[in-house]
Amino acid sequence: MGEGTKKIAENKKARFNYFVEDSIECGIALEGTEVKSVKNANVSFADSFAEIIKGEVWMRNFHISEYAFSSVFNHNPDRPKKLLLHRDQIKRLVRKVEEKGYTLIPLEVYLKNGLVKISLGVCKGKKMFDKRETIKARDTDRELSREFKSRQKY
Repeated sequence: MGEGTKKIAENKKARFNYFVEDSIECGIALEGTEVKSVKNANVSFADSFAEIIKGEVWMRNFHISEYAFSSVFNHNPDRPKKLLLHRDQIKRLVRKVEEKGYTLIPLEVYLKNGLVKISLGVCKGKKMFDKRETIKARDTDRELSREFKSRQKY
């Protein structure tokens, strides 16, 4: 994250359930009140994924709550959202996704110079033993940091 960026939400579940092979920044086509809801961090994308249909990338299960201060002209919170990518980027993603076990998962939503951007990851699913290994590594890191912190006091 560089200058002029503000992280809105991060998909922590994605990093636990998938190996992230590659990530790509893409824009998202939003309707009127969706932008204000996203800027208020009213998004939920724990189970969301992207799919490529007829040369376009669409995100499914990406929930943007209705904007509280709007009138009757509010948006549909669960509609599929179109992701904005260049044609060559989409072709590269198609080649990756056609391989067995790869899928497109949104990793984080952020503002970049006032525009809503999504970091889309090319991910491969983890097996149960991989998840156990991740938990074990996280616990050992936590114990090491505690030990290091306690030794710093003396």
